[in-house]
Amino acid sequence: MEDNYEEYDNAFVGNLGDMGYGEDTQAAGEPASQIENKPKIFLMGLKRSGKSSIQKVVFHKMLPNETLFLESTSKVVKNDISNSSFVQFQIWDFPGQLDFFDPSFDYEYILNNCGAIVFVIDAQDEIIEALQKLHQTIAKVYQINPNIHFEVFIHKSDGLSDDHKIDRQRDIQQKTTEELADANINVHPSFYVTSIYDHSIFEAFSKVIQKLIPQLPTLENLLDVFISRSRIEKAFLVDVVSKIYVATDNSPVDMQTYELCSDMIDVVIDVSCIYGLKEEEEGLGYDQESHSVIKLNNGMVLYLKEVNKYLALVCLLRETNFDKHGLIDYNFICFKKAIEEVFSRKTTKSGTKKTIKKAN
Repeated sequence: MEDNYEEYDNAFVGNLGDMGYGEDTQAAGEPASQIENKPKIFLMGLKRSGKSSIQKVVFHKMLPNETLFLESTSKVVKNDISNSSFVQFQIWDFPGQLDFFDPSFDYEYILNNCGAIVFVIDAQDEIIEALQKLHQTIAKVYQINPNIHFEVFIHKSDGLSDDHKIDRQRDIQQKTTEELADANINVHPSFYVTSIYDHSIFEAFSKVIQKLIPQLPTLENLLDVFISRSRIEKAFLVDVVSKIYVATDNSPVDMQTYELCSDMIDVVIDVSCIYGLKEEEEGLGYDQESHSVIKLNNGMVLYLKEVNKYLALVCLLRETNFDKHGLIDYNFICFKKAIEEVFSRKTTKSGTKKTIKKAN
């Protein structure tokens, strides 16, 4: 017997276009004013803290070892991420020696369309000067735009022991919180320990991006319904270019699980580029037919399906629950239709509903 459950009500449908998320955009010939109006993420911090290497590794597929040859940033560098990924926004990389609040710099204007400020602190360096600049930045930015999210990356953690990482994060977080409280600034920054040599930087940026998506609870709810009806352990909605997960279900994120799902995307794209493209074709080799199943030696299964041109659903489930893969495929079709409605630029008012089947 199979029970029918009416889920994915059209009331969930929203417009993500306002925050730079939506249907595939035409990069060529895009008006400059439209590009400038996209949400911005500012990378700030002291000189040589690792700001440029972060965006090169995450959004430009640069190998971590190659970042050793990057020159120090001497001017503000703007990167329009939307040209290569479903994640659409701008990243502004500010050189450490730049005084952002110089009177000759029109910082009030550019802060009005800023979604988040990522302040990078070198975990292997002295933190006193960095914390002073962080406090100054938060205090002045908060007066201009209190809606900005403040994210602190405690970076270059690969050179620290696990105990030292914990101590460093606790020290930075405690001092920052106390300084903001003493100044009566009602801001609660988020802190992440990151490194470009593992997946921690991708997970941290995933959390930053998610805060810019007003419909994130809707996406999480859709994933919760999907995994509960399909007997799946964990699911990620991943941007295949950057491997940032746009959303996941409400169960805790395990770093090892995220690494497996992220590596699976690399495997699928690499194999597709070798066997899925003709000689004259170029690109990722990722399309509407892309899907993959990988059985692990621990009794788990990795399951990947294409959602749209740049998004993939990557799941982890028990092999014993994969016996009804037809049920999973059917539920995925319903999930994909719901996602298409969420990312639609036109909000439909008619209350259409999809049906999802529940496993026995």
